[in-house]
This record gives sequence, C-alpha cells and structure tokens, in this order.
Amino acid sequence: MANEEKKDFNAMLWKKTDMPKIQTLTDPETIRKYGGSKMFFAPAPIYNDIMKLIPEGKLITVADIREYLAKQNNADFTDPMTAGIFISICAWASYQRNTDNIPFWRTLKSHGELNPKYPGGIEAQKEKLTAEGHSILQKGRKNIRYFVEDYQNSLFDLYGE
Repeated sequence: MANEEKKDFNAMLWKKTDMPKIQTLTDPETIRKYGGSKMFFAPAPIYNDIMKLIPEGKLITVADIREYLAKQNNADFTDPMTAGIFISICAWASYQRNTDNIPFWRTLKSHGELNPKYPGGIEAQKEKLTAEGHSILQKGRKNIRYFVEDYQNSLFDLYGE
C-alpha cells in the first residue's frame, strides 16, 4: 500500500462488503494448491476481532488465523490475498485510532516473519516484540528478513484448548 498516512483505514475496515462468503472453486491447480475447493472470504472486522484477542507475550500467524476461519466456517481454506490485505488494514486502522487499539504487531507472517507493511515497518514491530520478551533474528544477506526466534513456543491458541 502506498500513501498510508493519507488513507482512512478505519473507513476501509468497516466498509460493507459481500463477506463473509464461501466460493466453490473449479480450477484444479488452485484446488490442489490449497487442498480443497471451498474458499472462505472473511470481512476485515473479523480479522480485527481475532487480532484483538492476542495477549502480551503471545503471537499468532496469518496462516493460523486463516486456518481457524476456514474450520469455523466449514471451508477448506481462507483466501490468502484478502487475509493479507485485511490484516494490514486492521493494523493501520488501529494505528490511526486514539482508542480501541489492537496489538497488530503480535500477528506475524508465515514462519514467524515480521511484517514490513505494518505502521512503522520492521523497526517498530521489532521494538514492540522485543519489549514483550521476544528475540528477533535477522536472516539473509541481500533480501534481509526478520523473524521471531522460537515463535512456535509463544503461539496463541484460538481454539482455547
């Protein structure tokens, strides 16, 4: 996303859509890639509600959220494209609000990777996660990426088990 400071992310977050919905796919390659034909689309406020649940010291990945939403809605998988977009919208909407903020920095990409698209970029997310007791690893030489060390040990259980 570009020009984040000029956009009204709270308007985007609460914009009415035709979601939630399930779409049945027919493309064999997509069905094979995602392991089924029933793709769930969740509206942005659902991601906001889930991200709000993650307590200090705990983490969640976008993949965990997508898997949870698919299971809760009897689908094979949740659309990865809208999930990524809506999670970014939730982060920026929270950043733009004075109240009812969510701890978006606790939502990681796959394999515990930090998200450069969040407000303040990698540096802000590193700072917040480090303050909560997490260690950050740098990987790569040219394409440098950052990950939470042993993130699996801090994952939040959405199922409450």
